[in-house]
Amino acid sequence: MKRLTDERTKILFEKLAKYIGPNVQQLIDRPDGTYCFREHRDRVYYVSERILKLSECFGYKQIVCVGTCFGKFSKTNKLKFHITALYYLAPYAQYKVWVKPSFEQQFLYGNHIPKSGLGRITENAGQYQGVVVYSMKDLALGFGILARSTTECKTADPLTTVCFHQSDIGEYIRAEDSLF
Repeated sequence: MKRLTDERTKILFEKLAKYIGPNVQQLIDRPDGTYCFREHRDRVYYVSERILKLSECFGYKQIVCVGTCFGKFSKTNKLKFHITALYYLAPYAQYKVWVKPSFEQQFLYGNHIPKSGLGRITENAGQYQGVVVYSMKDLALGFGILARSTTECKTADPLTTVCFHQSDIGEYIRAEDSLF
């Protein structure tokens, strides 16, 4: 496990700020200890410093993963969050989207959210803002990027896409081999 480079750290924190805003500090300094981000084979892991110290006695090739995988860097240095980060990001999400019960299954199959599938949306969310997608029962389903701002959503056509699909809890089944 190695530290992220300055460039990759900047990319990670910009992406985190897109979803949870100023709450990034609460993700690092938690009541149960200090947490940090480490990189292993282009994947970013969120790990307790206590567990990180225990893992230092193992070699690079012996470690599969330590902590929770937050995402993976592509060859072009872009970060894509994995669904495993949802549990940690959902409580701190600045902007949220709720989908209607009739559209939950479609979102879990990887489809974008049209206005007809939108239940509620957080006020004052801008276009291309990162959001956490919830069911109407407040169960976190995944991540998305708003295709339209909140004000544009009010006047949009029912078939217009309002939220682009990024990741959902259905990936645990669809991509179980590549998540970790």
